[in-house]
Amino acid sequence: MEGVAAGKITDFAGEADAADASELRDFAPVKRIALVAALTHKARMRVRDDLATMFCKRVATKIKKAKAELEEIRLAEREIVEALIGNYRTVLKHIDEGGPAQEALTKAAAMTAEARQALEGLDEEASVDEVATRLEGRVSPAVLSLVKAQMVQAGGFSAVTRAVDSFGGFAKQYEQIEKVSAHHGNFWEVLLYGQIGRDRAVMFGLADNDKLKFTATSEDSRVLDALAHAQRHQAARGEYITAFNEEGKEVDISFATQNWRKAVVDKTRTGQFVRKHFEAMVFTALAEELRTGDVAVVGSEEYADWSVQLLAWEVVQETLGSYLVEVGLAQAGESAEFDAKSFRRQLEDKLRGGAAAADAGYPENEGLVIDPETGVPSLKAFRADGQRPSAKRLEQEIKARMPERSLMGIVARTAYWVEWWRRFGPPSGNEPKLTDPLGRYVIVTFVKGTNMGPYEAARHIPGVSGHELSYVANKHFSIVLLNEAVADLVNAHARLDISQAWGDGTAVAADGTHMDTYLDNLLSETSVRYVKPGGIAYHHVSDTYIALFTHFIPCGVWEAVYIIEGLLKNTSEVQPTMVHADTQGQSFPVFALARLLGFDLMPRIRNWKELTFYRPSNYRPSKQTEYVHIDALFGEPGKHVIDFDLIESQFRHLMRVAVSVREGTISSSTLLKRLRSGSQKNATYAAFREVSRVIRTVQLLRYLTDAPLRRRVTAATNEVESFNRFSQWIGFGNRGVIADNDPIEQEKARKFNALLTNSVIFHNALDIAEIVRQLLEEGWEIDPEDLAHISPYLTEHINRFGEYSTHEVGIQPQAYDPTLDIDFTPLREQDLITAGLGQAA
Repeated sequence: MEGVAAGKITDFAGEADAADASELRDFAPVKRIALVAALTHKARMRVRDDLATMFCKRVATKIKKAKAELEEIRLAEREIVEALIGNYRTVLKHIDEGGPAQEALTKAAAMTAEARQALEGLDEEASVDEVATRLEGRVSPAVLSLVKAQMVQAGGFSAVTRAVDSFGGFAKQYEQIEKVSAHHGNFWEVLLYGQIGRDRAVMFGLADNDKLKFTATSEDSRVLDALAHAQRHQAARGEYITAFNEEGKEVDISFATQNWRKAVVDKTRTGQFVRKHFEAMVFTALAEELRTGDVAVVGSEEYADWSVQLLAWEVVQETLGSYLVEVGLAQAGESAEFDAKSFRRQLEDKLRGGAAAADAGYPENEGLVIDPETGVPSLKAFRADGQRPSAKRLEQEIKARMPERSLMGIVARTAYWVEWWRRFGPPSGNEPKLTDPLGRYVIVTFVKGTNMGPYEAARHIPGVSGHELSYVANKHFSIVLLNEAVADLVNAHARLDISQAWGDGTAVAADGTHMDTYLDNLLSETSVRYVKPGGIAYHHVSDTYIALFTHFIPCGVWEAVYIIEGLLKNTSEVQPTMVHADTQGQSFPVFALARLLGFDLMPRIRNWKELTFYRPSNYRPSKQTEYVHIDALFGEPGKHVIDFDLIESQFRHLMRVAVSVREGTISSSTLLKRLRSGSQKNATYAAFREVSRVIRTVQLLRYLTDAPLRRRVTAATNEVESFNRFSQWIGFGNRGVIADNDPIEQEKARKFNALLTNSVIFHNALDIAEIVRQLLEEGWEIDPEDLAHISPYLTEHINRFGEYSTHEVGIQPQAYDPTLDIDFTPLREQDLITAGLGQAA
């Protein structure tokens, strides 16, 4: 498939995957071969991705268990230590004066002295006759005494051995000593092999070069060399293996931590490695380098060498000027002069300006207190005023007047109005068309969006079969087409006047919610955040309440890496520039990439007391910048400073990354998965880290000094959490459990749910607008601020259960009215004031 565009391969593979054998036979031979080849190529890439993921997750699981064992050791330490002390006391009693070992030694010494006395005066050159004359026939008794002395002495030492055996043997004692040593040194590494144990063959199998071909993405191949050494000695069962490779050179393990080197190297065994610890170290290092991208898998997609996916600098340079203007890094007319020094100066000015504004506003900032000794900031809790009586009255009236609706009817009417159903169809023009595509697509969207299985749904919906529903869902709906249909609803929603009550579309909040899946599998992992396996439905929700984009991501992946991806894949007319997220959204590389792509990332920061503030540099490098009120935030002078020289030296590569992500030659999620892992070999990671330190410090200062901004961030993240609950309420089928283990089908399930949820939001907005028009005609005075508190996530009027009648699918509704005679200008002015305060900080 060399030379074929990746997008074309993906399209062909999707078309082949949607067809069965009988349909493939209907294609022309050339096209059939092309489709099958693309499908096979993608399948092989997915298998490589899955194998690498399985390996990384298996290693992570074992490390987690080793660390858990260390915690158990800490809890049981007293018992182990007391046992070792008791054992050692017993051994000492056997050796000490009066013990059996000392008694045996005394007796053996006396016997030896007697024999030596008999032989005194004789040397090794004495003749046999001389010895016989001297001993007077006592040779046998003397030799016998020496033998007895040796036996008595051996018996004394065997008493010590028997004592150790009674404690479980030397191996058991060494194991306990290792565990105590692990506890005192936080030494979980020596416990890892005990967790790998019977999975050793599986680990070697996953790392087999016949299945996965590894390649270093830099000149540093130490980990792969160590892996090859471990594989050469895979059949070994002894405790030690040689430390020298086939060429007689010592295997370089300098990549490992001090703890690992301590575990692997036995000082009493020069030139040898402790086999079990060496293998565990290699597995751990390989998994880490796969995560960071320092090791790539040939023929993989997710674990490919991401650096080769970047556009060449010559290509980037052609569009860099317009790109810089587009993302706000440069002004029109000055983009041609924007270079590494300009970028550095811009970041320096941004950090200095943010710190100066925070310092100047500190005396009037009653909500912020900075401890002058520790530099720890404290924020006073904000108490909301609560909903205004007029807003509560309006909300109650709207809820009381909301007309009763069925989910099927809502989907049908939005399909007629917005015509999102026209996005769907068979992947190939050769296939026969449906006789009633609108009706079938509405029913399938309802069934899949509520998470009902097709065969279960067919029991409640007259006139359809489970096979038909499954066929249409698989053949006519794809992830790309579902995204386009969602964008159609977003665009229609943005054109409603009522949406202005909630926002202007310039801000978006991103957050995830846990989704249960069926049986655990090799690709699954327990979520650190939710402490259970499954997946994460990750939504980007506009400030107008509607979802712009939805992902389904596996547990074990840091949610922040998908923040940028959802913004870039959002194809609707609503293109936000401000991004809010929960605490999970604040990751160093995400701040940098957001800045380079023109997004203003402002997450809700809960653990800000533990974060580092980086001190702005002075125009004169020899002088440290100091502040009157906030200087303690930055720590001691000379600490926590930005390496602007590194940023300047990596400017071209930073721009290559940003433009490549924007152009789609590399996925932002793939990039961030590698960058957030903290590669020590990758200069790009280091540069991203330094840029992120600047941006995050500025955003932290804004967050601490701007109370209205904090309230806005909190409101945005609360809004996306409400969306999560609303979408789960709609996806009630199968108790909310996703029944498919295929990642593509899991993603499609969440897209269907987002399409159905957005349909309900759009329909609710229309119903609310109609009720507001009725109230205005009745003489109500409606404050736009009161209307802004009315959420379209209303459910009381929607009937989810019972027999799902399809009669509404055939009823074409009248055109809807998008207008509303209310002036929302005060709300936008209020937003501008808040934004201005934020920019000032």
